Amino acid sequence: MKTRNWVTAAVAVMGMAATSMASAQQPKDLVLAISEGTSGGTDHGRVVAKYGGLANLIGDAIKRRVVVVFVREFTALEDGMKTGRFDFVMARPSDYPARGMRNYGYSYVAHAKPDGQCLIVVPKTSAIQTLADAKGKRWVLPEKAAYMSKFCTAELRDQGIDLENEKVTYVREQATIGQYLQGGFADVGGVASYSGLARDWQKAGHPVLHRSVAQPYFPLIAGKRIDAKQVEAVQKQLVAIEDSPTGADVLKSVGVAGFDTGGRQKLGELLAWIEKD
Repeated sequence: MKTRNWVTAAVAVMGMAATSMASAQQPKDLVLAISEGTSGGTDHGRVVAKYGGLANLIGDAIKRRVVVVFVREFTALEDGMKTGRFDFVMARPSDYPARGMRNYGYSYVAHAKPDGQCLIVVPKTSAIQTLADAKGKRWVLPEKAAYMSKFCTAELRDQGIDLENEKVTYVREQATIGQYLQGGFADVGGVASYSGLARDWQKAGHPVLHRSVAQPYFPLIAGKRIDAKQVEAVQKQLVAIEDSPTGADVLKSVGVAGFDTGGRQKLGELLAWIEKD
């Protein structure tokens, strides 16, 4: 009897050990971190539902399970890239994925279509006709630390306008830029091409004085645990989704027109362009 109990116990222990070993051999879920910038009114559950289809497509491409994690704070996004906690990162503004590549060993995978631009806008009642006419006028831009403000500043620098020598008001919300312009509190403003304000501004017939160079929008990057073959497999999957019904649903859910896989060099050079004196 005692022997039988010992054998039963031994079998149980061996079974537990086998289960533990099988569990250890199972690959861990990969993490897709999503940052939508300063966009409010969302939560983890909504983001998981919004990007779950994209995570599944990425996972199908590399035969791994990919789970979505919503990252609200930029400090948490930066820390997650620095420590390598995130296997994939899809984030806006684009300077964060660019830093992931430059500082933390991430690889470019793709970015959303269309590319992003800084639009220099004026109200339709304005007498300003050219960018040169805007020199010396009252400017309004997103807060100085914001990516789009840096984007517009770099573009204007290349066009011969140094905002350090201009009268500039920086505001927290892009919608406020439209209010400043239409209320007569500013003469010319800089906005993101992908913002609601830019869309509504043009729809209302207000002029776009100048469009900047295009830069990658909402990039997707991959961490060190994702090898080159896996990156290539994901790229093929993302390019192909525009031609499939399932892919169309994913694009609609994420809110982009498609994915471009040709922006590695541009994203790699983005920070140097923004930071150039």
